[in-house]
Amino acid sequence: MNIIEKIQQTQNITREELEQILTTDDEVTVEALRQAARGVANAIYGNKIYIRGLIEISNYCKNDCLYCGLRRSNPFAVRYRLTDEQIYACCEEGYQLGFRTFVMQGGEDGWFDDKRMCRIVSTVRNRYPDCAITLSLGERSHESYQALYDAGANRYLLRHETASPEHYAKLHPAEMSWQHRMECLCDLKKIGYQVGCGFMVGSPYQTFDTLYADLQFIRKFRPQMVGIGPFISAHDTPFAGQPNGKVSYTLRLLAIIRLLQPPVLLPATTALGTLHPQGRELGIQYGANVLMPNLSPTEHRKDYAIYDGKICTGEESAQCKVCTEQRIRKIGYEMVVDRGDYKAEEFKC
Repeated sequence: MNIIEKIQQTQNITREELEQILTTDDEVTVEALRQAARGVANAIYGNKIYIRGLIEISNYCKNDCLYCGLRRSNPFAVRYRLTDEQIYACCEEGYQLGFRTFVMQGGEDGWFDDKRMCRIVSTVRNRYPDCAITLSLGERSHESYQALYDAGANRYLLRHETASPEHYAKLHPAEMSWQHRMECLCDLKKIGYQVGCGFMVGSPYQTFDTLYADLQFIRKFRPQMVGIGPFISAHDTPFAGQPNGKVSYTLRLLAIIRLLQPPVLLPATTALGTLHPQGRELGIQYGANVLMPNLSPTEHRKDYAIYDGKICTGEESAQCKVCTEQRIRKIGYEMVVDRGDYKAEEFKC
């Protein structure tokens, strides 16, 4: 049994196997990994690629994460918040374009308190009962998560960033707690959300040991979604000028995650497309099955600058959707109008 077959059969990986796969120059091994991951994805989801309509509702953030262009101490960020009506307009345009999942993402912005967010979620739920509502608004209280769930949210994306407390402390200011991030993830799962976690590939101070810890955390936590993408530095942050993450590592990690947790919903991220002109297509070929075209108002897309060089900031929503569909078809996959739910039993903390 070769290394790829072993990983697929056991749905596990050793620290040594991880380093071997990430660093190998053996094209046969890499191709075997790609084929195995795509085979697993096809067996569960076919050649269907699910789309989520991304709405970036605010680039204000109370946090000061060292890698993020939206960090509170960046005086050069051009701040904005969408109004309720702007958010509803994005959803309506997305619905007409065929989107059946809306992802409302933003910094940790206190202006979007529970009252405001519950009103927005409830309105979207009532207007589009056949759609899934995903939130990605950072760390909130258990009560806040519960209220948003009760208002109609189905899914929540909260990257764990790293499974190593020591590594986490090197990426975030002292007032942010790795333990609290983990508690938030467990709160979300206990409430009943479909939960997404994830990490940056190639973030400063990341090692094979921390990457291995990330994979073992994912195996234990069993999220319904995992979002990974290459680290891309942002100017006007402490990590400006740091080397970007490797596309090759990101693709291989996508494939490994697919083998470790076969039913996972796995996006090919915008960051991957930012570092490679066919990055998202390659992500799909390595086992990803989700894309998130941008529905945000065009005039604000460039301002949601978590990292430098973000693609698709000038496209209208319809252009973004058509472009995405054409790219998928060229590599033999089908973009489907579907909520794209997780196809396995729920897991509990």
